[in-house]
Amino acid sequence: MSKIAVDIVLLPSDEMMDQAIRANAELVEKFGSDPSIRRDIAGFATKIVLNKENCLPHISLAMGCVNEREVSQIKKILEVIAGENPIRNLTASGIRTSINAKGETVSVFEIEKTQELQTLHENVMKKIMSYLSYKVTDDMIYDEDVSETTLLWIKNYPEKASFINYFPHITIGYGQIEINPPFPMEFTTSRLALCHLGNHCTCRKILASIEL
Repeated sequence: MSKIAVDIVLLPSDEMMDQAIRANAELVEKFGSDPSIRRDIAGFATKIVLNKENCLPHISLAMGCVNEREVSQIKKILEVIAGENPIRNLTASGIRTSINAKGETVSVFEIEKTQELQTLHENVMKKIMSYLSYKVTDDMIYDEDVSETTLLWIKNYPEKASFINYFPHITIGYGQIEINPPFPMEFTTSRLALCHLGNHCTCRKILASIEL
């Protein structure tokens, strides 16, 4: 059985995706020419470049590795969870920056952690846990070029990013962002989705989705 790294996520509305993509574009423009950033063969920075096709702005709910043949069963479970945990309205409260294991600055939109969102996260974790494993390897990631920080984040997700440590956010990209959107920003969610994880824990391909 082939295993892949996945992220179970909430996908925000088009309007909120546009906000995230605009913020990301500032980081790409500002830091894309940084010679310390590793580049691909075409000379472009191989960091996060958000879009609505194959690098989706998202709010993670659970992360790990699954057998590809079990994707359809996981979708059925997510359909039940979506029906039992209706959640559409969320609020981005501001921008937070942090330093990853490699010493790189990462900017995110911080999402207000409501009781409804925390409950949804915990229900997803509990009901999908039996399908998840955390011995992740490069070949399970969508992209061919995989950073060590990506593997570490996935391996450590249960301990460092779930349940009491759950921190809802939309990753904007690498670097210190300077724009100041009008916070708080209220927005809706469009889908609960299972996505194939790419480098830097990006959502590169939707494997299953449920309309909200």
